[in-house]
Amino acid sequence: MRWFWGSDFSFEGGRVRIHKTGIVIPLDGALIAEALVWLVYYVPVRLKAAWMRLTRPGPDVWFAPDSPRPWYLAWASAAWAGARIVRRPEGAVAGFYFDDSARGMAPNAGPARRINWRCTDVTKSRVAAAFEESFGYGLAVDPTTAVGPLVEKGEDNGVHDGRIVEAPCPALAGKTYQKLIDNTEGPLVADLRTPCVGGKPVVVFIKRRPIGVRFSNHNTRVTLHAPEAIFSPEEIATIGTFCGAMGLDWGGLDILRDKDGRLYVVDVNKTDMGPPISLPLRDKLKATGLLADAFLRLIHEDSGTGGGA
Repeated sequence: MRWFWGSDFSFEGGRVRIHKTGIVIPLDGALIAEALVWLVYYVPVRLKAAWMRLTRPGPDVWFAPDSPRPWYLAWASAAWAGARIVRRPEGAVAGFYFDDSARGMAPNAGPARRINWRCTDVTKSRVAAAFEESFGYGLAVDPTTAVGPLVEKGEDNGVHDGRIVEAPCPALAGKTYQKLIDNTEGPLVADLRTPCVGGKPVVVFIKRRPIGVRFSNHNTRVTLHAPEAIFSPEEIATIGTFCGAMGLDWGGLDILRDKDGRLYVVDVNKTDMGPPISLPLRDKLKATGLLADAFLRLIHEDSGTGGGA
């Protein structure tokens, strides 16, 4: 059975299959509850978009090869800013490379202002390489020579298949291996989801969940913070260096802070969804407004990460 966004996903035997990535999600009460919470956010964003289009129309922006759906932060930010997502590049103020695949290829042609054009590889191994280059210390581990617990993850985007393995162990095909970061707060872990625009963190969502489900995306509590309240000036500058190494003009970083104080960027989401479901509605709308402002600056200015014209 296909729904009204039939090109994106389908229902198969009590499960939802995401066509682009092949991910299968159980269609259960938790998923339905999350969809209802998301709808409560979607309605004011859609109303704000309609008002902006009537009073202060924003720029035309072309997304390719895919167009963002309403559950993506890029869509919500563009809508809040009054921008119009167009089907063709002619006349668009900017082009936005938008592809859920971990590896891809940006269009050969498009508007002069180009967003994420160089961000074509967000596999976990590429992220680890760019992280070490930018931060000066490593995340990736060779599981065949290491000793102790490590994190094993699939290379692809959005699979949430992480698990802890004991090294030494064989390196499986299609998997990457990382240090096990101690980001615990009592019985919970704390992930610092950090949307970055033009190489700068805009907001930080601290996502907390039980240690036993640390690799899932079901959060117990999410809070909104200013980047300056979470990161030092030096860390913010290094995050910008990392975005430049990835060619990331727009996207969300999954950052963990270890007990030793060091930051680790463990994932890059160039087509990040959100805001997080568990974030209160008032903070969802506040974050969307901040990201909309940053979206407009990105569209009209050189981001400095190499993705622009």
